[in-house]
Amino acid sequence: MTSFTSVPHPGAPSVPQPAVVRSHVWEGYHCESRLVRTSAPRMAPLLMIGGAFQRKETWGRIEREFLAHMDVLTVDPPGWGAGDLLPDHHGVDSLADAVCQMLDENGLREVNIIGGSYGTAIAYRIAQRHPGRVLRVALIGTMTSIPAHARAAMRRTIEHLEARRMEEYAQGAVDILMNRDRLAGIESGARVRRFLLRRLANLPEGEAAQTCANTYRLLNHEMVDATRPPLPPVLVATGEYDSFTTPELCRQVAEACTESWFVEVAGADHMLFLERTVELADLVTRFFAGLPLEGLSYCRGVERVRRREPVPAQR
Repeated sequence: MTSFTSVPHPGAPSVPQPAVVRSHVWEGYHCESRLVRTSAPRMAPLLMIGGAFQRKETWGRIEREFLAHMDVLTVDPPGWGAGDLLPDHHGVDSLADAVCQMLDENGLREVNIIGGSYGTAIAYRIAQRHPGRVLRVALIGTMTSIPAHARAAMRRTIEHLEARRMEEYAQGAVDILMNRDRLAGIESGARVRRFLLRRLANLPEGEAAQTCANTYRLLNHEMVDATRPPLPPVLVATGEYDSFTTPELCRQVAEACTESWFVEVAGADHMLFLERTVELADLVTRFFAGLPLEGLSYCRGVERVRRREPVPAQR
């Protein structure tokens, strides 16, 4: 039982149609998309771009929540899921271009976008480079750059993964993504942690290779260019306990945007998609619909953020 008022569902219920999976080739690399149309869409199509361990088929309940309002396209760009391994010398611009090609080949011109974690960099870059294609964009768990403490931890986890020390890898990776200090009193977080530990300890060889390349891409490339603000409206959200893409780091991304809102969601950390699924879907759908965000019981606060010019780097 949820304690908030959901986005209204006017008219007949919207019924999802069978998913259509398409294969694509971007600069020689195989990638895939999955488009689910709904019988009575009331909003523009939604493009969903997941994090490091997200596949196009595994959005589950949050995809179903969005399908009550809109068509949904999920993607495996090169380096994800069914996509080919993408060497880490390719940066986020390449991934943004690959996703835009998938939009074209699905006949989708204008979309709303939600990006999670790693996928926020691609979503941000599409909004930055192709503003005419993006109505609104929601970034969930993001940052302008990876802080030093996280870099060191990520390098240690990749050493474990390359050596196939999978239990150590899983423990290290989940410790980066989830805040141990807050798990004792919140069963949903402990449940998600157990799920992730099993998932990462059993990564197949192909996905392990993708994870290594994608992590090196994060470490070696600029992911969010804060000097060039995206023009579409942007929602930046994270869990109040997120110790990886902390609320402070997320707010910095909001400050780099032309028109933005920043929200902390109560009772969650970085794994917001799994921990507060229904609440996150409600928040994002409200944002895409242009509805007020204030007063939602699951938010610690909602802030309209003014753009702050980036401070020049010291030489």
